[in-house]
This record gives sequence, C-alpha cells and structure tokens, in this order.
Amino acid sequence: MNLEMSTLSPTQIYHLMTQTIIPRPIAWVLTDSGEANYNLAPFSYFSPVSSNPPLMMFSVGKKPSGEIKDTTRNVLETGKMVIHIANVDLAQQVTQSAATLEHGVSEVKESDIELVEFEGFSLPRVKACPVAFGCSLFEVKEIGNTPQSLIFAQIETMYIDPSVIGERSDRVVVDALSINPLSRLGGTEYAVLEKTFSVARPQ
Repeated sequence: MNLEMSTLSPTQIYHLMTQTIIPRPIAWVLTDSGEANYNLAPFSYFSPVSSNPPLMMFSVGKKPSGEIKDTTRNVLETGKMVIHIANVDLAQQVTQSAATLEHGVSEVKESDIELVEFEGFSLPRVKACPVAFGCSLFEVKEIGNTPQSLIFAQIETMYIDPSVIGERSDRVVVDALSINPLSRLGGTEYAVLEKTFSVARPQ
C-alpha cells in the first residue's frame, strides 16, 4: 500500500505516523506554572539532537482551544524544565497527565505524584523516574500550519538512579532493561523492552 500524504487529513497523517514510527521515547516534562505550582505532561515527538551542546527536542501542539499548552508557556516564561524518562510502572500517571487542564491546575497534585529535590537544579524531579534531565531552554521554533512548538532543551544536569547503573571503570553504563522505559505506540498502546542485543559496528 502506497499512501500520498497530500490526499490525507492531518489527523489521518498523525495516526499513520504514530502507528509506524515506533516505539517512541516519552519526554515527561515538568515545568513551573508559578509559585511552585508544577505542570507535568508527556510528549512522544521527542529525540536527542546533539551532544555538544547536549540538546534534546520535543514537539508541543496546541490546546483544543488553539491556545499554547502550559508546558510551552512555562518554558518561555521561566527558561527551565525537567525531562523525565518514565518506567512502565508509571503508565497510568503518565497517561493521566496528558489531560487538558486549565492553566495553573497541577497534574502533579491531581495525580498525587511525589516530587523530590533535584540536586543542583532549580526545579524538583519526579521521585519514581529512573532518569531525569535538568534543562534550560535553548530555542523554540514554530513550524507547520497548526503550528507546533519545537522546544530545544539544553541539558545542564542529569539524574540516574544508581540501581540502573552497571559496573564499568571507564564510563557510566546504564542498563536499559533496568530502566524499563515506557515507550509510545499508536492510539492508547504502549510497549516495553523485553530483551536487548548487540551488533558490532564496522571498524
């Protein structure tokens, strides 16, 4: 089957992309809506971009009303965010945090998510997440007809749960199966890692 994008609606294209570009990592992004009232939302249009500087990017759409989402607003106002990698045990809370709420209503409070101090960073992190990146805003680009906000985040500091770190003297080795990351598929589906394997790269 060949499909011409020009013949499809944006919604049809979205469903095709999210069902075929799989699995996708999820950026569970915490921002400050003001006076330590924290917003927390998941985004699966998410990718690392570069190592020097250390950048990640996630794409944020608009609310059904056409307003910018709280994540975008907060990042533009404060310049700070924490991007978490959630594990499968947090699937329900990650999903609940995708709900569209009024600005200032905290997903953290609504879902009773425990936060802890993020040492060396101005915002807290989700305690149950095995990986968290304390980031500053690098750039925002508006693209497309909606438009989408592409948020480029520069990593300032990183938390890794000691339980997912393996033993090696020359560098930090993180065990993917121990992280057990929640991965996004299409519709309401998620995926989990069941095994890993290695293939030697050419010299």
